[in-house]
Amino acid sequence: MSFEKRRALITGASSGIGKATALEFAKAGIDVALVSRSLDKLETVAAAARHTGVVAKAYALDLADITQVKAKIAAIALDFGGIDILVNNAGMAYTANLSETPLEDWQKVINLNLTSLFECTMGILPGMREQQSRTGGDRNTSIIINVASIAAKQPFPGWGVYSVSKAGVIALSQTLAQEERAHGIRVTAICPGAVNTELWDTETVHADLNRGKMLTPEVVAQSILHTALLPEAAVIDELILMPSAGAL
Repeated sequence: MSFEKRRALITGASSGIGKATALEFAKAGIDVALVSRSLDKLETVAAAARHTGVVAKAYALDLADITQVKAKIAAIALDFGGIDILVNNAGMAYTANLSETPLEDWQKVINLNLTSLFECTMGILPGMREQQSRTGGDRNTSIIINVASIAAKQPFPGWGVYSVSKAGVIALSQTLAQEERAHGIRVTAICPGAVNTELWDTETVHADLNRGKMLTPEVVAQSILHTALLPEAAVIDELILMPSAGAL
């Protein structure tokens, strides 16, 4: 697949890192399939992406309903004509001490941040393998980029289940990288520090940090794009991207 024909699927694409990544990819000439719950917000991002001349489509899907994710993601990939860049970005933040975290909340965070990522990947993987086999297996054009968090590496009190879910993303990424290398599929886990997104305004987060010192979604998106555009012979296994002010 030539660079001009590269096609990416981005989850959580209606806001924050996902939206910024969609627009960075579009500016680089990469067609984008955008997935999130809000079709209206997605259509706005898709319209902005199309202004660059790429193909951009919006697909409404609630990734929290994990039983439907694999089949629907596979259908989206088919409709879009195949995917060779998958950015698993969708997720939620949650703050509470572990001793005060109800099982229902624990499961909700794990389902969205980790299990839905697994199911998205399983929905895309067969098509990626098929595309790689058509190249004769001698080109590493397909890549999966999983957005984890510095919280996976440096747990913070009050962020227990979030840290656990993101540590799972790293373990999943490392295992997938080993298993899919023979199929010419590269896998990267990116671990940003605090990023100034709408997640800080959600009802499941209670934290008072200086958002002006956080990373911007655009900076994270540029790093994701750089990772996706690496020469085929190279891969970033894991990327830790921190605010210059350090952990907040």
